[in-house]
Amino acid sequence: MSKINKCHNIKDFRELAKTSLPSPIFHYIDGAADDEITYKRNTKAFDECYLVPKVLRSVENINLGTKILGKKIDLPFFLSPTALQRLFHHQGELAVAKAAEKFNTFFGISSLSTVSIEAIEKINAPKIFQLYFHKDRGLTNSMIDKCKSYNIDALALTVDTITGGNRERDLKTGFTSPPKITLKSFLSFLFHPKWTLNFLLRKKFDLPFLSEFVKEGTDIRISVSDYFSNMLDQNMNWEDAIEIKKRWNGVFCLKGIMSKEDAIKAVDIGADAIMVSNHGGRQLDGSRSPFDQLDEIVDAVAGKIDIICDGGIRRGTHILKAISKGANACSGGRLYLYALASGGEEGVTQSINNLKSELTRDMKLMGLTKISQLSKDNLRF
Repeated sequence: MSKINKCHNIKDFRELAKTSLPSPIFHYIDGAADDEITYKRNTKAFDECYLVPKVLRSVENINLGTKILGKKIDLPFFLSPTALQRLFHHQGELAVAKAAEKFNTFFGISSLSTVSIEAIEKINAPKIFQLYFHKDRGLTNSMIDKCKSYNIDALALTVDTITGGNRERDLKTGFTSPPKITLKSFLSFLFHPKWTLNFLLRKKFDLPFLSEFVKEGTDIRISVSDYFSNMLDQNMNWEDAIEIKKRWNGVFCLKGIMSKEDAIKAVDIGADAIMVSNHGGRQLDGSRSPFDQLDEIVDAVAGKIDIICDGGIRRGTHILKAISKGANACSGGRLYLYALASGGEEGVTQSINNLKSELTRDMKLMGLTKISQLSKDNLRF
C-alpha cells in the first residue's frame, strides 16, 4: 500500500507533507499570523456545534450536488485558490485542476499561480480566479481581461490582503518566493532531495500572471507578506470593487468578507457571492472564524447572495455543519494543499475522495439524502 493510500484524512496528509517538504515550504503552508489563534480557531469552532441525526429515513441513495457561482457541481465544497503551488509539488495547479475535474467541482486559480492559464484552460472543470488588486492597474486589468478571454467561470476579488499578515513562521524559516537557500535552510533542502531536484531540474519557477509586468516573486525573492504590503494597493475601496465588477462583467465574488455590514454592502453592489474567510488565519490574528460568523451573515443576506464558508474545513461533518447554518457551499486550501505536497494529482484526488466518502456516510447517519435538506434544525449549540 502506498503512503497516499494510508492517508485517511487531512491530518494524515499533513503528517506526510511534513516529511515530504523542506521545512520552509511546509511551514509556509502550515503557518499563519502572530500566535496563530485564529488559525486554530477556524477548525476548533466546529467542535462547539453538534449534529442531531434522524433515523429510519431510507438513505440508500445520496446526492451531494449543489449549485454555486452559477454552476452545478457534484460536491458541496470546492478547492480554494492558493498561491505558489509548484513549490509544494512540481505538478502544481495542474494537479489540482485535474483532480477537481474528476469530481466536477470548482478549483481556484490564484493571481500568484505557478501554471499558465493556457494550460489550466484545457481542464474541463469550473474555475474561479482569485484577483489581487495591484498598485499597477495595468497588471490588475490584464488579469481580468485574460480571465475573460479564457472563459473563467467566476472572479473572486480578495479583499482581506490590504497589507501582509505577520507570518512569523516565514520570518523564522526565511521563506521567500522563489525559495532562498540560507545557512539555516540548507540542510532541510539537502535532506529532501526529491523536492530539491524537482525544483532545480524541472521547468523554471514562474508566476505567469505577473512575470510580464513585475519581477517580484518570480526573479526577485520576496516573502508573500512583503508582496502584499508592497505590491497591492492599500487604497482599494468599494468603488474599486464596483469598477472591477464592471470590467469583469461576469459572476463576481468577494473573498474575505467577515462582517454582516460588508456582506450587506456586497449585496448592494451586485456581487453574486461572498467567501466568508479570514485567509486561513494568515492575516488578522484574533479575528473570529468563518464558521463563527456565519450566523449573523446568513441572517443578514441569505437568499440574496451565495455564501461560501471558507477555512478550517477538516472533516465532512464540518461541511454539513456550515451548510446547516446557511452556507451554500464550503471551500478550503489546506484541505488539499497537504495532499498536493504529499503526492501531486494522486494526493489531491485521494483527499477529495476521503471527504466525499465522509460526507456520504455522514449524510446517511444524519438521515438525509440531499444537501438541500440541511438546516439549523439539524444543529444544537
